[in-house]
This record gives sequence, structure tokens and C-alpha cells, in this order.
Amino acid sequence: MPKVVISLAQMNIAIGDVRKNAAVAEALIVEAGKSRRGSNLVVLPELWSTGYALNQAKEFASQLNTGIFAQTATLATQNNTCVVGSMLEKRGLEVTNSASFFAPNGKMLGVYRKVHLFRLMDEDRHLQPGSAPLIMSLPWGDTALAICYDLRFPELFRKYAVQGAKVIIIPAEWPIERIEHWRALLIARAIENQCFIVACNAAGQCGDKIMGGHSMIIDPWGKIVIEVGEQPTLATAEIDTDLVDIVRARIPVFEDRRPEVY
Repeated sequence: MPKVVISLAQMNIAIGDVRKNAAVAEALIVEAGKSRRGSNLVVLPELWSTGYALNQAKEFASQLNTGIFAQTATLATQNNTCVVGSMLEKRGLEVTNSASFFAPNGKMLGVYRKVHLFRLMDEDRHLQPGSAPLIMSLPWGDTALAICYDLRFPELFRKYAVQGAKVIIIPAEWPIERIEHWRALLIARAIENQCFIVACNAAGQCGDKIMGGHSMIIDPWGKIVIEVGEQPTLATAEIDTDLVDIVRARIPVFEDRRPEVY
């Protein structure tokens, strides 16, 4: 199944209003799901259920398989689609920024905890960093996860590519004042790693920040498959992951690496 229909749920996130955000996400997932747009995968933004309400992180955080994680699993099942986006996860006394990937049967196939915490938004004060990358074997090919600020660390993406990832998914809350960084880095990550980059950003006013939107999917040549603007929206496109093998064969970057030198 190399072809996959993906929907990017570019939401306006209400800070700390889990019920409102969950209702918005549900409407987007229903529209994206198998009975409407036929999506195999719906991608939500980073911390889509709470926004950066990190002063209340411990209050809002849920353990895996409970709370907002369980609600998301139910939405995946009801709409017969995969769903991924990051949420606040409670792990003992700590809280992590965790992207959990749910299959259409509601099973959690993997969880990636944000490795690089963004000090400009006080993540390092309130959250525990993740300690492991994540690649999942999915019907359309090996798929990896990263979150927002991770985009500035090409080492993580290269690790994924070398290990065979064909698709890298990035939920984000990236502010509008740095949106050119977002666009340039996403395209660069796709080109240098010869893979599909699937990135879903938040949009509009979120607390004291305006999020930049421009959610997009980029193919292994660096061509933009779909890109939206700055307003909340649902964007849907189909990709064919066989293109990854074609591009990697045509320009054999990974065969020409010399990691022993650098």
C-alpha cells in the first residue's frame, strides 16, 4: 500500500480549553475520515488539546490510554483512520510532550516524546525531554515522528532516513514570526533525506503568540505536494511512498556518505 491519503488538521488552539479543542479536533477528524475524505492518516498539531498551557501541565497531562489519549483512540476507531498529534503525557511525577500514533482500530502503535525542548517557550522548565527516536512499520512504509523544535536538529532526521524511514511526520506550534524558517527547514529535511515530510502546524492566536500555519507535505524531490496558508483549515492530499525508492536510487546520497570522516 504505497499510496496514502493524508489530512492535515491545521487548528486554532484555545489555550487550556481541552473540551473546546477536542470538539474542533473531532469535527476535523470526522471530515477527514474514511466516510468523507477517505484519509488513511490525520495529523493534528503539537499540544493540540491544550496549547502551551505549561504552567498547568501536570493538571492537564494524562497517562497513556486515559483521558485525551483514550478520546483520540476512540476518534481513530470511529472514523477508521490513523490519528497522530502531540499531547501532554503524565509519566510518574514528570510530564512529556508526546506524539502518540493511533491505528484505525484504536491501538497505539507508538509514542514519540519530544527530544529537544524549546527553551523560548519554557518547555525545559515544565517538561521532561524524551530519550528515544521512533520509527514505525506501517502499511505505506516505515514512518518516523518528530515534534516542532526537533526540525532544527538535522541529526535526528538523518538517523531516521538512514534507518529507512520513508515518511517523517511533524506536529508543530510554530509562530508566524519565524514561518520562513519553518518552510525552509521542512523543504531541506525532505531534500537531504529523500523522504516525505508531513508537517501540521497550528494557526491563529494561541495565547500571546500567533501561530503561522503553512502546514504542508513535501515529497523526496523537495516538491511541495500541498501547502495551506495562515488560517485554520483541513488540507488533504495523496502521496505515493514508492517515490522515495526512485529518488534514492537516482541520487544515491546514502551510499556516498562517509560518516567515518565526520
